[in-house]
Amino acid sequence: MDATKDHKIRVMIADDHEIVREGLMHVVSKTDDIEVIGQAENGKEIIEKLAGQEPDVLLLDLEMPEKNGWEALKFCQENRPALEVLILSVYPESFYGVRLIQAGASGYLNKNTATKQVVEAIRTINNGDMFISEELAKQIKKRPRKRNGNALHDMLSAREFEIFSLIIGGKKLINIAEELSISVGTVSTHRTRILKKFNMESNAELVSYAISAGLVNNPTI
Repeated sequence: MDATKDHKIRVMIADDHEIVREGLMHVVSKTDDIEVIGQAENGKEIIEKLAGQEPDVLLLDLEMPEKNGWEALKFCQENRPALEVLILSVYPESFYGVRLIQAGASGYLNKNTATKQVVEAIRTINNGDMFISEELAKQIKKRPRKRNGNALHDMLSAREFEIFSLIIGGKKLINIAEELSISVGTVSTHRTRILKKFNMESNAELVSYAISAGLVNNPTI
C-alpha cells in the first residue's frame, strides 16, 4: 500500500462474534485516519461484501462459519492481492503465525492484545510493512534452515495443516467438507495422511498432541 494516500485507511472487520466487532470498531473510531467501512460475520459474507467495497485492510478472524479465515485469506490472495490482511486469532502465533504469513497475511495479532495494538497494526500494514512480533519474526527467519527435528505439524502440507487445525478445533469431517467446499471423501483422505504422518490412529490422539504442544486452548472432540 502507498503510505502517501490522502484518504482515511478503510477497514473491514470480519469476526463471527458481534462483541468483538463492536469492540474493534470502538477502538478504531477514536482515530482520525482510520474508518470502518464494513463488517462480516463469516467467510461467505466477506466474499460478498468485497464485491462492492474497497477496503485497504481486512481484519480477519480465523474461526468463522461458512468459509473460515483460511479460505477467506486464500480468496483475497487470488482475487484481491492488494488488500492487506491482518489475522486476529486466539491461537498461539507459534502455531499459526508462520503458516499464515507464508499464505499471504500481512500480519498476525493475538486477540488478547488486539485492542491495544490493532490501530498500530492497521497503520503498519497499510504502509506496506509486516506486523508481527519479534518472536514470530525469529521463527520466520529460522524456518527455511530447518532440516531435522521439526515438530510433527511442520510435516503437513498447507491443505493438511488447514484440515488438521479444523479437526483439533472440534469440527466433524462433514462440516470441514462443507466449510472448505470439498467432498467428505477428500477430507477423509487428508485425515488419513495426517494420522499416518503423525503415526496416530484417532482424532483424540491429534487433539492430545495439540494440547501437549500448546497449540490449542480448551479443545473439543
